[in-house]
Amino acid sequence: MSAVPNLTPQTIAMLLVPPFFWAGNVVLGRLIQDLCPPITLNFLRWLAAFVLVLPVAWRVLLPASPIWGLWRRYALIGFLGIGTYNSFQYLALQTSSPINITLVASSTPVFMLGLGALFFGQLVRKRQWFGAALSILGVLTVLTRGDWHNLMQVQWVVGDLLILLATASWAWYSWLLALPKDPASLRSDWAGFLMAQLAYGLVWSGLFAGMEWAALKPDIAWGWPLSLAILAIAIGPAVLAYRFWGLGVQRVGPGVAGFFANLTPLFAAIMSALVLGDAPRLHHAAAFVLIVGGIVVSSRK
Repeated sequence: MSAVPNLTPQTIAMLLVPPFFWAGNVVLGRLIQDLCPPITLNFLRWLAAFVLVLPVAWRVLLPASPIWGLWRRYALIGFLGIGTYNSFQYLALQTSSPINITLVASSTPVFMLGLGALFFGQLVRKRQWFGAALSILGVLTVLTRGDWHNLMQVQWVVGDLLILLATASWAWYSWLLALPKDPASLRSDWAGFLMAQLAYGLVWSGLFAGMEWAALKPDIAWGWPLSLAILAIAIGPAVLAYRFWGLGVQRVGPGVAGFFANLTPLFAAIMSALVLGDAPRLHHAAAFVLIVGGIVVSSRK
């Protein structure tokens, strides 16, 4: 049996970057939930990302750019990956706990494989389903701290449904990234490709933020804590994570890349341990073995 040719050490490193930043995004999003309404936070995050990418990708916005002729594709990508996914995630943090969110999000590989089989002609083998089971088992090991009785104490709320919708949206978004329908010049330009998503995604996120303000008229606690938080989630979870996720998906496909997303709760647990001063435990090591085992099993032919 041979491994997937494109799953090289370089690609593995690329796919480790997004879950690392996503873990920080969940923790930071929970910390600042009282400073800014969730959907507005999503809009401000992507507006900051737009400003960061603009100096190196402004040509993509010119009238002659190919993104305007492919507006249906990029409007859908922007809706799923920028407008919907992150809005639902921040909104879920208002009512759900980080443990619930990471628990529900552990279904990412299942969504990836299921959507691939149903809509994108992907042949899913038993080995991939087994890999998905191993990966999810690793996530559950993290969330229960090695004690399965803790799983019975989880209480489900509306936010859990929102993160489930967000996970499905992310899986669909990832499959669209894998479809070779972009001009070669845009595919080879990471900043331009991200800007193409931002150009349409900002419209969706701005529209949703406007609806939030019209309905709730919330307050924003402007200051250095919120400003620095927005800058942090724009640089890491937005620009860098989306950059490396897009590259990884293009190399190995959403089916394999989806398993790396399940490293998010493991990274979140490690970050919490560092912040709280607790040393990593045995269940962290066991979870790592299970999640990585799921990646290895699913990515072999």
